[in-house]
Amino acid sequence: MLNIQLSILGLVWSALGSDVVRRQSLNNATLDSCPGYSASNVQNDGSRLTADLSLAGTACNAYGDDLTDLRLEVEYQTNNRLHVKIYDTAEQVYQVPESVLPRPSSDNVDAIDAALSFTYTKSPFSFAVKRASTNETLFDTSAASFIFETQYIRLRTSLPSSPHLYGLGEHTDPFQLNTTNYTRTMWNRDAYGTPWGTNLYGQHPVYFDHRGENGTHGVFLLSSSGMDIKIDDTDSQFLEYNTIGGIVDLYFLAGPSPAEVSSQYAEVVGKPVMQPYWGFGFHQCRYGYRDVYDVAEVVANYSIANIPLETMWTDIDYMYLRRVFTLDPERFPLEKVRELVNYLHAHQQHYVVMVDPAVAWKNNDAYSNGVNLDVFLKLLNGSEYRGAVWPGVTVFPDWFHPNTQTYWNNEFASFFNAENGVDIDALWIDMNEASNFCPFPCSDPEGFAEESGNPPDPPPVRNNSGRPISGFPADFQPPGTTAKRSLSLRQTNQSTTAIGLPGRNLLDAEYMIHNAAGALSNLTIRTDLTNYGGTSQYDTHNLYGTMMSTASRDAMEARRPGRRPLIITRSTFAGAGTHVGHWLGDNLSTWEHYRVSIGEMLEFAALYQIPMVGADICGFGDNTTDTLCARWATLGAFGPFYRDHNGYGSVDQEFYRWESVAEAARTAIAIRFRLLDYIYSHLWRQSKTGEPLLKPMFFQYPEDANTFPISYQYFYGDAILVSPVTEENSTSVSIYLPDDVFYDYYTHERIEGNGSWVTLDNVPFTTIPLHIKGGSIIALRAESANTTTELRKQDFVVWVAPNATNQAEGFLYLDEGDAIEQPSTSEIQFSYNDGEFRMTGTFGYETSSVIKNVTVLGGAPSNGRYQTQSLSATIDGPIELTGEYSASL
Repeated sequence: MLNIQLSILGLVWSALGSDVVRRQSLNNATLDSCPGYSASNVQNDGSRLTADLSLAGTACNAYGDDLTDLRLEVEYQTNNRLHVKIYDTAEQVYQVPESVLPRPSSDNVDAIDAALSFTYTKSPFSFAVKRASTNETLFDTSAASFIFETQYIRLRTSLPSSPHLYGLGEHTDPFQLNTTNYTRTMWNRDAYGTPWGTNLYGQHPVYFDHRGENGTHGVFLLSSSGMDIKIDDTDSQFLEYNTIGGIVDLYFLAGPSPAEVSSQYAEVVGKPVMQPYWGFGFHQCRYGYRDVYDVAEVVANYSIANIPLETMWTDIDYMYLRRVFTLDPERFPLEKVRELVNYLHAHQQHYVVMVDPAVAWKNNDAYSNGVNLDVFLKLLNGSEYRGAVWPGVTVFPDWFHPNTQTYWNNEFASFFNAENGVDIDALWIDMNEASNFCPFPCSDPEGFAEESGNPPDPPPVRNNSGRPISGFPADFQPPGTTAKRSLSLRQTNQSTTAIGLPGRNLLDAEYMIHNAAGALSNLTIRTDLTNYGGTSQYDTHNLYGTMMSTASRDAMEARRPGRRPLIITRSTFAGAGTHVGHWLGDNLSTWEHYRVSIGEMLEFAALYQIPMVGADICGFGDNTTDTLCARWATLGAFGPFYRDHNGYGSVDQEFYRWESVAEAARTAIAIRFRLLDYIYSHLWRQSKTGEPLLKPMFFQYPEDANTFPISYQYFYGDAILVSPVTEENSTSVSIYLPDDVFYDYYTHERIEGNGSWVTLDNVPFTTIPLHIKGGSIIALRAESANTTTELRKQDFVVWVAPNATNQAEGFLYLDEGDAIEQPSTSEIQFSYNDGEFRMTGTFGYETSSVIKNVTVLGGAPSNGRYQTQSLSATIDGPIELTGEYSASL
């Protein structure tokens, strides 16, 4: 099926790509003649400026009709945030609904007190944003005339030469963006293999402009419209927005540090949701598990291999004919799935399954229930819109419909019922761009589904000997023969304003964005469909996945009131982190994808405020190798979401299948578990302040130009520098150590960084280089454990890593780990100053765990880099986590 899709995609894009070039080249001359706008009726009360914008000459109508009358609003919302909005006076042009992304409140500060200043030229209208303290220009639209048409907006800003830019949507391009002849397209799509230079699953139109000692600022365009963002240095350096709809809705974030920009962005799109403590354990999945016994055998094998498995996941294999909210009665019978879940829960483990948005058309309860509530998207003639996905012919929920939440809640409450259904602990959402296998115009979804053979046959039986599954009871075992199990699964048979201008071509905009799937509607839901309330898929396509995520979170909370739902989604929009986490989609088992996953993870966690993020460990598509999987098992342990997942037809890649990978996993998980409260504490801080859990190196050293392009090293929290080996078959890595004090995590050896590159040799495939930043204090568990439940019973130790002036600080957050509203918490601060250790804060959370000892790092070097090191000073515990404490070392 996948190869069919890719072949179709290639043919479509090769045909349409030339049309894009032809159309846009024909209009370049027209763009140069566009008159821009003139400002009048300017009103300014000190914190808010408004003006009318009128077309300044003859309309150019390059990619639609020029709008003649616009409105400008400028708000100094906070001392560090400036909002600039340009929209049509009639307020018919589509705007992202506040029900999807609530707008931040405004403090209406006086411009005199703001870190950013707004200036404008009346005719032709342009505006500039400057940093007030230095008068440095951060954004200047005078570089080209401003164009606002029915289906096209162009807004260009000049940039300094050789800028350091980061962000702009989900992509596998370099973490520091290219700035020459570069186009970043935003149109969410099913992007198997996450190819370079194309639009992928998520839309996040925010960029960070880092200027070293002059500070960092951010620019967020609040738009769900399809767009090309072009960055080039022809004539002069510029960044240019080219959207096919919507308005200009810009938020400027002053920083001045990178971390402050990230926090200020969180204030706009929402701070990330707190995740359950157990969600940071290790997760296992694959597409192609044969049956419930196959899943159980994987659980048993992890136990035999002594690799801590927190959560077992099942892909669409569990469904009957790939239909959501069903179980295959032969391969995943309900009573056996419930036994599996009960077994996991009895062993302090968890279970997750996938849910897709596409609902099988006819002959199933999920479809009938949706029809009864009238929740599926419809064609203009009122009939249901049908596509084709895994179950064959499908319909798609309209997330704008007021009945859809009720529908979704009911399906979850019934199918995932804890008493008599599949009692999942978390949720996995896939295909929600939304994906549609049937190429546009998809005039015969039934014929396409039959021809394409959705779904493929399951993989060969693994447990075909009927041998017992270790640890599972006698009544939960495979049949003595597997011949009776079916081998074939083929199916043969809102508001009334700002909802969008009428009269547009909602299938074929004159300006064609560089969508790698070709036409806007290709391999997704038709863009001319109207949502409930009057908006169109043309404008809201990029919201579909996030709206499904929001509805799913509400449904999960409804079935388990008061508990934190862990939800991992594929398609995202700005603000998705307030509800869900994200995995990086269908990557490949290659070293290139191993490397690029680091930058992708940093984008989501540090820039886009979706910190619960990670790649498919060892790769999803193609076949991994033992060396690649061993390296990826260690790297994955130092990302927030840690899951091994691979695809149908690929070689088995559970960690226990190679001894080297098993050893790497055991080592990495033990370190991760000991650091889990450190990780959890940093996520809690990000959920409160927006300060990122993961930090690119330039976040920590914003004035060190050597850190600006680095994407393969990063900080996990404030203290842990992660420097993975990134070359195939290599046991050495060149890492950058800024001018600072560091400590080898394994030996505690003190290392004086001097702003140079250092080569680490003899790095086994079973480990990953880690360093502790001087000036840090880390509270970590004294011992690891097999589950996070057991881990929470372990005592703590505290490591003090002094900086050059013999000082350090850190923090620890403690709570119950799973409740949305915590009855009691502890927020503990640690400090160290020239031999004096102090613990202060609040101590509301009751725990029997104590601090066994406090150790100041920095002993003499040992013979082996990864051997235990002698230490310079220790306070022996126990120290109760119930109140303030101080001691001298």
